[in-house]
Amino acid sequence: MKDKQLDALIKKAEKQAQSAKGKKPRFNDPTLAATRNEEEADADRKELFKEMKRREF
Repeated sequence: MKDKQLDALIKKAEKQAQSAKGKKPRFNDPTLAATRNEEEADADRKELFKEMKRREF
């Protein structure tokens, strides 16, 4: 996968994630919201894409 294709795929995934954030979930479990850490997930996501970009499949 070329860099441009990977960038386009990442942007598409980000747009889908942002549109999904605006939707209200059907069932809201307060214990899940209390344990969720967005910064950790974002850091993990960035590290994963960084590794994917280094490797060729």
